[in-house]
Order: sequence, then structure tokens, then C-alpha cells
Amino acid sequence: MPLAQLRVASLLSLFFIVFASPAMAQSKELKRAENAIAVLTEVQGTPDSEIPDWLLDRCYAIAVIPEVVKAGFVVGGRRGKGLVSVRSADGTWSHPSYITMTGGSFGFQAGVQSSDVILVFRTQRGVDNLIHGKFTLGADASVAAGPVGRQASAATDAALKAEIISYSRSRGLFAGVALDGSALTIDDDANERVYGDATPRMVFEGRVERVPEAIVRFRDQLEEQTAK
Repeated sequence: MPLAQLRVASLLSLFFIVFASPAMAQSKELKRAENAIAVLTEVQGTPDSEIPDWLLDRCYAIAVIPEVVKAGFVVGGRRGKGLVSVRSADGTWSHPSYITMTGGSFGFQAGVQSSDVILVFRTQRGVDNLIHGKFTLGADASVAAGPVGRQASAATDAALKAEIISYSRSRGLFAGVALDGSALTIDDDANERVYGDATPRMVFEGRVERVPEAIVRFRDQLEEQTAK
């Protein structure tokens, strides 16, 4: 290949590395938002296994983490990426911040399992802890497996006392799940790819450079599911 053609090919390769990679990365984050929308829609579309209305009416924030992968042999681990949105004083929902869930466990186990996780924050403290750094469910914020279905009693002791109510859907079954020991952190890199230069608090307050359509749809879905 002539030298001139080699230079053109090199410049084209550099162009795709510099400009295509950020676009591809953002596309991955927007796909994560689409997956979270699907999880929330499907779970709340099944009356016998939806999150009770009384719990959604009282919640401060909701996190949806699709495809949390739990794997291991004897010593196991858990990891997933999702979004968390905060409800404002007027009842509307904020832009979601991207988050990561990680965790470990010890005991007899083998294999790989993927689950969708939903966390219902009942107080502002849990979200504040998340904004200020990594925090651990069960240690920095009390967590309990949540009741499901429209007929689930509002008098569930654990649900009334816990700051965070946790759910998991695996193999089609949606139920409350214990997630003690799992850590949540803000995914700053994902936030930057989607919103530009913004802190989590700026995201929640709507002070961001851009808002992709997938983010708007996630907020719309939260509005629909909590306005029943």
C-alpha cells in the first residue's frame, strides 16, 4: 500500500477511536436505561407480583438494576449496573443517576445466575449515603425483603422498619430478597458519558447538559407506575 494511503488509513482509524468509542459507550448506557424500563414495566404489569401501591406511595427513591450476575464456586460474588431516581417534593421523578451494585458471599454455591433487582428507598438518608460514597446494604442502611402483590399487607414489620426494601426477579419469579452485604456506588463514568460533566446531585436536580430520550422514558415509566 502506498505511503499516502497508509497515512489516510491511519487517520481514519484514529478518527474512529476518538469519536466512535464515546458514542458506543453512551449507547451501552442508554441500553441499560432501556433494560431498566423493561424490568419495571414487566414487574408492575403483573398484579400478583407487583410492588404494593402503599409502598410506592411512601418511597423516596427507586433503583432498578437489570441483570445482576451472581457467580462463584464456594466463594461467590454479585455485580450489576442500573439506575436510581429520586422523587421530588411535588411527586415528580428526577433524572436517574447510574449506579453499580457489588457484593460477595461465602458458602456452598456453584454456577451463574442472573437476576433483576429493584430497591425501594423509604428515606432520604440512604440516597444521601449513596451520593457521598459507597455504602453497604444492611450495614450503612437497613434493608429487608419486600412484600409483593396488591394484597400484600402494609403492616409487614420488616418493611415498616427498614430504610430500603429489596426485590429480585429470577427465572420469572419476582419476590423480596435479602441483599445484606451488597455495596452500592455511583457510576460516575456512566453519568459523564450520558449527561456530561455533572455530579449525582446535579443529575437529581436536573442541572445537566443533555437528557437522552431513554432517560426521559425511564422517568415517564416511574411516573406511570407510581401514579396508580
